[in-house]
Amino acid sequence: MTMENDRLLLNAYVDGELDPAHALEFERRLADSPALAAERARIEALRGAMRERLPRETASPGLRRRVAALARPRPFAPGWGARWGANWGAMAASIAVAFMVGSAATYLAISPGSREPELVVASHVRALMATQPIDVASSDRHTVKPWFNGKLPQSPRVVDLAAQGFPLVGGRIDVIGLTPAPTLVYRARQHIISLTALPASQRAHAPLRPVDGYNVVEWTDGPLAYWAVSDLAASELESFAKAFRAGDAEP
Repeated sequence: MTMENDRLLLNAYVDGELDPAHALEFERRLADSPALAAERARIEALRGAMRERLPRETASPGLRRRVAALARPRPFAPGWGARWGANWGAMAASIAVAFMVGSAATYLAISPGSREPELVVASHVRALMATQPIDVASSDRHTVKPWFNGKLPQSPRVVDLAAQGFPLVGGRIDVIGLTPAPTLVYRARQHIISLTALPASQRAHAPLRPVDGYNVVEWTDGPLAYWAVSDLAASELESFAKAFRAGDAEP
């Protein structure tokens, strides 16, 4: 089966369009293909970001009038307008709404300027809402780092910070914008810290401020920029970042 067919089936699977037998068969392929599983995570994360961050657009009165004018048919035969006018109007309105939503989604993904703080916070919040905020559960860095190998082009540094009060919980794959990214998960008492690694080209170029009540700390290490997100106090999150930077990583 070609990768193109896999992508088509993946979209049908995510949309719930496969029958139970084919869905079960495709789930086996997902289990055997890390690349396909990462693509599924990217699609689902992007959809989640769109639901959370994109406003619900409503057509302006002027747009409604223009769509209605375009939808008004010119009958070719008696009765043609009565039979098809309503359906054509609904289809034209659907096309207009789809265009607006598609344009907004594209803007979210490729708009200039630094949206990483909002995006990493959104991924952190989605993880907190899930049953488990991790894909691989382990406090052993020798388990977590190899889990990322083969799934993503680069795996992050994994530092044992239990002695500093920030035990490792595990890891997961997030999708930030359109970029699949490794995320390490640490804990500080009852607080979760998400540490996402992105290409250094996507680092912030301005001082970071809290986003929706969550503190964000960012720094670079070689080709990667690390983004730490938590509801911890800003000073504690800075202590975590300082300890991570100074810690010994898994070789």
